Amino acid sequence: MLRRCFIRSLAVAWVGIAALATSASAQDECQNKTVRLIVPFAAGGVTDSSARAIVEKLGARLGQTIIADNRPGASGNLGTDAVAKAAPDGCTLLLGFDGTLAINPHVFQKMPFDPLRDFEPITKLGDATLILVAHPSLPANTLQELIALGRSKPDLLSYGTSGTGGTPHLAGELLKQRTGMQMKHVPYKGGGQAIVDVLGGHIPLVYTAVASAQQHVKSGKLKAIAISSEKRLASLPEVPTFAESGLPGFVVDSWVGVLAPARTPRPIVERLQREIAAVLAMPEIRDRYAVLGIEPAGNTPERFAAQLRADYERWERVVKQAQISLE
Repeated sequence: MLRRCFIRSLAVAWVGIAALATSASAQDECQNKTVRLIVPFAAGGVTDSSARAIVEKLGARLGQTIIADNRPGASGNLGTDAVAKAAPDGCTLLLGFDGTLAINPHVFQKMPFDPLRDFEPITKLGDATLILVAHPSLPANTLQELIALGRSKPDLLSYGTSGTGGTPHLAGELLKQRTGMQMKHVPYKGGGQAIVDVLGGHIPLVYTAVASAQQHVKSGKLKAIAISSEKRLASLPEVPTFAESGLPGFVVDSWVGVLAPARTPRPIVERLQREIAAVLAMPEIRDRYAVLGIEPAGNTPERFAAQLRADYERWERVVKQAQISLE
């Protein structure tokens, strides 16, 4: 009996030593390589800019070269899948987006990856607050007035977004489901054109990122109905939240974060989280994120994973009820 216990303990010890050796080997191997942060969208957008803002500082802290590698296609699925299939050595990372990881699996009929199984969440970079804005001619100035209008005149309202299946689209669908109001969704190929059309009075409403709309709200060219964050923004202190306006718990932020392929050794994940959080705490990075309309985070892998799972489950319910589907 004692001999069997000794052999079992020895086996467990060797497994632990092997795991540490594998982790150290992966770190050593990646230390001599360029780290690629795959951005599954084209260059120039807010998501891409959130990655480029940190790569130089992060590379300096890690003692490595880090590049933002744009691989757009299939609403983010193409680049995301490339990371899912990459070696779990810390050399290939993903700039994850809530639309790609928490929404796409429910709106696309076929997905090349499983967001809950194929990745190791490292940390959330930040949240981009969404805002519902209207053309000044719309006869509703508050959320409750808008809800009443959407119930009494179901064919009157439409809202533009950056595209079908995006977070703003689903935020609008969630609003309809929570209130019983009616709004027709008008998808655009990007939020910029949606803003142009609401400024021109072609559509009455746009659900978009605050960074895209705040200058028009401040100038009076658009009026803000509500923001879907937990608290008011310092940049738009007069705009109430949805919760303040009578919809408790209505919080919909569009987030970005960094993930690694599944089975990436824990020491690599933990070091990346620490260094990214340190970069996000730098005043110059916080200033750059403020321009992008992003509130920096830098949370733990566990908290980031919990939010990914919660959003995955929430949007699954919304998509099913709204019957949203993409090829």
